[in-house]
Amino acid sequence: MGIGVVSRMGAAALCLGMAHGALALEARIDGLTGDAADNVGYYLEQLDADQYDRRRLEGEVLRRTREAMRVYGYYEPSIAVRLDEREPPRYANLTIDPGSRVIVQVLDIRLEGDAARDAPFRDTVDTFPLAEGDPLEHAPWDRMRNRLANLSLERGYFDWAFTDRRMEVRPFDESARLYLALDSGQRYAFGDIAIRGNHIVEDRLRRLAPFEPGQPYLAGQVALYAQRLGQTNWFSSVSVRPRLDARRELALAPPTLGWWNVVETEGEAALPQVPTTLTAIATGPRISAAALRSAARLRDEEQPSMPIDVVLAPADRHQFEVGIGYATDVGPRLRFGWNQPWINRYGHSLEHDLFISQPEQGLSGTYLMPLDDPLRDQYRFQYGLRHRDNQDTRTNEATVEAARRWEFANRWVQTLFVRATYEDFTQGGEAESVFIYYPGVSWSRTRTRDPRFPTWGDRQRIAFEYSDTAWGSDAGFLRMTGDTEWIRMFGDNLRFVTRLGLGAIETDDFSQVPPSLRFFTGGDRSVRGYGYETLAPRNEEGLIRGGQQMLAGSVELQRRITGNWWGAAFVDTGDAFDDWWPETLNTGAGLGARWISPVGPVRFDVAHPFDDDDNAWRVHFSIGPEF
Repeated sequence: MGIGVVSRMGAAALCLGMAHGALALEARIDGLTGDAADNVGYYLEQLDADQYDRRRLEGEVLRRTREAMRVYGYYEPSIAVRLDEREPPRYANLTIDPGSRVIVQVLDIRLEGDAARDAPFRDTVDTFPLAEGDPLEHAPWDRMRNRLANLSLERGYFDWAFTDRRMEVRPFDESARLYLALDSGQRYAFGDIAIRGNHIVEDRLRRLAPFEPGQPYLAGQVALYAQRLGQTNWFSSVSVRPRLDARRELALAPPTLGWWNVVETEGEAALPQVPTTLTAIATGPRISAAALRSAARLRDEEQPSMPIDVVLAPADRHQFEVGIGYATDVGPRLRFGWNQPWINRYGHSLEHDLFISQPEQGLSGTYLMPLDDPLRDQYRFQYGLRHRDNQDTRTNEATVEAARRWEFANRWVQTLFVRATYEDFTQGGEAESVFIYYPGVSWSRTRTRDPRFPTWGDRQRIAFEYSDTAWGSDAGFLRMTGDTEWIRMFGDNLRFVTRLGLGAIETDDFSQVPPSLRFFTGGDRSVRGYGYETLAPRNEEGLIRGGQQMLAGSVELQRRITGNWWGAAFVDTGDAFDDWWPETLNTGAGLGARWISPVGPVRFDVAHPFDDDDNAWRVHFSIGPEF
């Protein structure tokens, strides 16, 4: 009984709370339109009428309305307020005669110091939207002051100060005088880099800095340095900061203006304030900050420098990861990862990866040896063991590889590699074992925004691999592969995804080419509507033996349904074949759903294969990122 009573009381309280929110004061405005009227509505919409008696409520409505109109230059409006008869009132009917707008009569903006010759400062002043003779608006004035203050810190003017900062408004004269003077002082240069807490050779960390001591300071370069240090994965925490000290001067106290008005607005940059209590006011002669700066400039000027402090904490030396997934191609899958982000003071790293699914199991490892630019230049040594039993393919494979990697400024990655593979396989009922050695080269680039579910991105890769019996390889071939994928958004709710993949093998004896290098299509990431790797040439017994060429493409249009749920419609086409161009391509089409989960999109598709004699529908399900 007691629990029921408490539950009913809680529900009643909730309903009352909802009812109270529904009775918020609403403003009905006559005589004022445009942005100023919208601003009045905004100022009044948060007014809680229940907290005031009627007389005080009317006064609060008047005060907020005048404040909202002042920022658009209306300083002497006539306002009549009438509240409805309910308690508390639901509506405030405002009849407003805005009167004349205050006009900018004087606009005086000055830049002093090195900033006077710095383009971003000049552009900020030159693009200020107000001019003498324009109606006064507070927002552009505030934005410009904030922009100048932020630029001063971003571009290394650490001694900056506003020597004049006034908005004088004379409502009786319908005029405003705006004065702003920024003395930036000298621009600082980057100083020495001091590194603490590192376990990696310092010289290697210093090479990651995008600046040199003596170059003009830029806050963006400091942030980029921190980003690069984080991308190495050598550290659990990274802090990169300029060494600020007491050299920054205090700004002048706000000047005393005339009796006519002083306008205070929100949004100013955080500035040091001079105390104004009587006990803090010094007696006797005083020297202004401007005079002190002028005296300081009598000595020979040297460009000041700002040292950069870097504080690092090592990443855990052993990191472990377990992943569980599912896809209709391979069924349930399990992954174990062991990562050593650094194993010595030069930043070498080692990682091992174990992958288990029903058709395929594999163990691989990578030893990474960074060079002068750890993020762009590396040696890479890999090993891999794989067992595969799928359809008409059964193979055991062992591979080792040595590679050299370069990343260019345009984000293209070039990789030169030499690979040795031993593969014992049965493909299409034909058993063989081969030992092949072959070099290769690849170029790739991946660009994306929000890797979890990209709203924009593209990926390209092209590779060439060559093997010859002249150096003892059991197979001779030239293998070429290329693929591209594009993601683009149209508005906020329409997403376009397309991909194209192709490949070719030129060889005199295709039977010696192992299954890991042959081409197969069909499945979740290839041609939906068909089974995993079932689209490929078959032998006389009807068993899949793989193709010498491959072509596959897809076009998909996605539409947001609600929140993180999207619908999809797609068409896939492709095949693996032996001739240089197929007589026909296998095509599938269907509909699907996407849910953006914390670990990436969950994809569910139903596809119809147009070139399948059984004419059956096929379900595809997968989890994981698209790139």
